[in-house]
Amino acid sequence: MTAELQDVLNFVSKQSPLNELPSASAHYFVNHCEMVYLTAHNQADALQGEEKYLYLVRTGIFDLVDVSGEVITRLSTGDYFGYPSLLTGEEIQSHLEVQSPGLILMLPQISFDFLRREYKVFEQHFVKAHKKRLLSSHYQERSKGWSERKISKLMTKSAVVIEPSATIVEAAKVMQVEGVSSVMITENERLKGVVTDRDLRNRVLASELNPEMPVSSIMTPEPKFIFENNRVFSALHLMLKHNIHHLPVLNEERVPLGMVTSTDLLRLQNSDPVQLIGQLYKASSTQELKLLAKEIPVLLRSFSNTVEDISFVGTLLSGLTDALMSRLTELFAKQYGKAPCSFSWICFGSQAREEQTLDSDQDNGLIFCNDIKPAERAYFASLGEFVTSHLVECGIRACPGNIMASNEHCRGTVDEWTARFHNWMTAPTPQAMLNCKIFFDRRYICGDQSLYQDLNVQLGEIGQQELFFAAMATDISTNSVPIGLFQQFKLQRSKDKSKYLDLKTRGVAIINDLVRIYALKCGISKANTQARLKALKDHTQLSKRDIYNLQDCWRFLTQLRLRSQIEQHQLPANCINPETLSSMERHQLKEAFHLIKQAQQACVFKFARGSL
Repeated sequence: MTAELQDVLNFVSKQSPLNELPSASAHYFVNHCEMVYLTAHNQADALQGEEKYLYLVRTGIFDLVDVSGEVITRLSTGDYFGYPSLLTGEEIQSHLEVQSPGLILMLPQISFDFLRREYKVFEQHFVKAHKKRLLSSHYQERSKGWSERKISKLMTKSAVVIEPSATIVEAAKVMQVEGVSSVMITENERLKGVVTDRDLRNRVLASELNPEMPVSSIMTPEPKFIFENNRVFSALHLMLKHNIHHLPVLNEERVPLGMVTSTDLLRLQNSDPVQLIGQLYKASSTQELKLLAKEIPVLLRSFSNTVEDISFVGTLLSGLTDALMSRLTELFAKQYGKAPCSFSWICFGSQAREEQTLDSDQDNGLIFCNDIKPAERAYFASLGEFVTSHLVECGIRACPGNIMASNEHCRGTVDEWTARFHNWMTAPTPQAMLNCKIFFDRRYICGDQSLYQDLNVQLGEIGQQELFFAAMATDISTNSVPIGLFQQFKLQRSKDKSKYLDLKTRGVAIINDLVRIYALKCGISKANTQARLKALKDHTQLSKRDIYNLQDCWRFLTQLRLRSQIEQHQLPANCINPETLSSMERHQLKEAFHLIKQAQQACVFKFARGSL
């Protein structure tokens, strides 16, 4: 055997499942495989052909991409692909994109089938891997509808920018030459402001302003913006909420990439959900809000039939609730006068995570400035009562635990809120852990955003408390998935003796808790579970494989949960009867629970082993 073949054999022998089999299996693999060096130049045709192969990455980095252009997974040394088509006989739908060139080992189908027949462990390895891929691929598909398209796919023109020192007339000429209705003002590639054609009319021509003045004198400073990977729906929601018509698009490094306008977005859709959000923000009375809110359940059930990823309904419902809250605070000020000092209305729990369902209740609170006077607190007590009571009348249930701004313990100054969080973290009692599950998922709704930002800064300075993380991990481990011996479902029974599984408490909530503890450990400020998991890819607390597994499990369980609510089965909220699922869905559900259980055990080992 040549030195090169020996090197390949040494590599193959260490790969699962061959490392669990007799050495003859690795020899067979090496003697029957082919090798190709894959680069960006030959990726289009190097793996083409009618024959199917099992592919094993020896060196290099490659993205496995589906027909819609979405990345299914990133492959590196030791990763396999191609086995789904070998197992099912279906045509290969995905393709590779080279990120870093390298060697691929290719085992033809006839040799793959031989190893399957000879070694049961070999077959089981790829059958199990395929089942996980099924769980993943189904929920990585995205609707081609306007609402779920990425903003980056919508832009047709790169950023049109100008320096703050440029004159107004220079800005107008740039807009004319580029054929755009707005220009971004940047300094050192950072967005400083926006000037639109409306600004030129209202702030320059109508005011007879000297056009030789710097453009910075008429720009809108610190404008709202959106990141390139956000969805179209998020952009529309932001524009409706703040009544803006031009929205800068930035990359993750906050460098401007382009601009989208309300005209661009509205041209794509004629959507009832977006129209309803706009109507909520413009409602003239609480009575009008209540009438509009009655449309929400029917609208959501209708909208769920138009999207592939039904979990998007949670984002939409949270957007509707945001609009209700924001408009109610404005209606209160209109009726009872302007707030005596600055405040920030915030939300917690599922609304903060933008993961609400039709069964979600309220979780909200108020932050005041630290110098608030005792007499001024009465205004905010009334505001809290006004908003939360009207939300109930709009169909959003009161929180059973009284986590609402009508409760004085859910109102406070920045320092008071910081002290509450500090107490929970330094004395992690069971009640403190329950509070953490709610209050560590938080998001700004309206008011003075700087107060919310000040709170986040102070919470970041509290520091890492190992006892706190150990207590959180231990608390997470007390909630078990409903799987017993031999992978059988552990069912509960309703009053009418119907059998069911609680997908929220015994599934989704566990994932939320797991992701939260890792996000807090890594200092990730995002509240949304999927956004947290995406951000965790830049850290080492969780492996990429574990992150992908949790993403897939969360999507799958959320889909089942929302589908059950929308179809209105006669079971407790968030519950399903597994007998109503297809055999594939039952298998996927068991696999999801199995992966969640593994993640729980890993979390306890990482954070709580020193306290057990």
